[in-house]
Amino acid sequence: MKRVRFAPSPTGSLHVGNALSAVVNRREGDWMLLRIDDTDPARNVEGGEEAILGDLEWLGVEWDEGPLRQSARQELYAAAAERFGGDRFGRTTLLREDGTATYHLASVVDDSELGITHVYRGNDHRPNEDLHRRIHEALGTAPPEYVHHGLILGEDGKKLSKRAEGATVGALREDGLPAEAVRRYLEELGLPRHDVHYDLPRLRRLSVEAIEAMSDEELAERVGVPAGAVPVARGARDLHEARDYAQQVLEPPPPAPTDSPETLERFRELAGGEPRAVVRELKAVGGNLRALRRALTGRDRGPELAAILAALSREEALRRVDQALQHTHS
Repeated sequence: MKRVRFAPSPTGSLHVGNALSAVVNRREGDWMLLRIDDTDPARNVEGGEEAILGDLEWLGVEWDEGPLRQSARQELYAAAAERFGGDRFGRTTLLREDGTATYHLASVVDDSELGITHVYRGNDHRPNEDLHRRIHEALGTAPPEYVHHGLILGEDGKKLSKRAEGATVGALREDGLPAEAVRRYLEELGLPRHDVHYDLPRLRRLSVEAIEAMSDEELAERVGVPAGAVPVARGARDLHEARDYAQQVLEPPPPAPTDSPETLERFRELAGGEPRAVVRELKAVGGNLRALRRALTGRDRGPELAAILAALSREEALRRVDQALQHTHS
């Protein structure tokens, strides 16, 4: 049985590269430990662990045991360090001046104590493999199998900065991308042997597909709107835009005159017909579709006009059009 671990430091929302490691471990492992590597107080961020747990739950990445915090296991590490007869192993510091274990010692001891058989992590940890094997050998424990995957790079070809657009799970969630889209993108990357460039356009296409795949009930719940407004949310690129599209039919526009009263008059004759047929007919007679959109929503851009007509009742559509006509004639 493959026993794996995902071991982030509590430094805030997960970098997408760390999220990739989490997804890889969950897919490859039969049993997964969530370990919080919090032995370095200087790196720990208040609320960092909570942010990580929230990110993993949002992505649907489940673990079998944990979260296990290394800060609660210092006695175990100190006992292991005694076997070296000092605080160092060659040039490597094992214990800090305050007696807390460094990453290298804590990681090796925990992997052994918890029976981790496979370690899946990014290429930036590849230089640690030899050292960790030597520490295992010195302790008389068997090292796990180390598997390193490619990193996610930014446009500059360097490791993606946490400050870059969409670089953290929290940022993607705040941007309104559905969790399904982010998880699918990470799954598509698989276990990359080489570094990969971050493909935010691909992620945004997956966002559109994820929204399209949701049932009316689910999309209405995720966006927080009545089911009747769902048709206009279908073409949205993210959940924020879906909510904005829905508001265009839920909230009547402020009264404003129209520059194409003839288009609105023609619409009054067609109102109640099949939405796409109404749009085709207005196009055929040279109607100003933007003027109709503005009368119905108060916006120049938004969801498909046919979707707006499908979401609005005939009575409400006519009320909004009449409002625009009245302000034009007054």
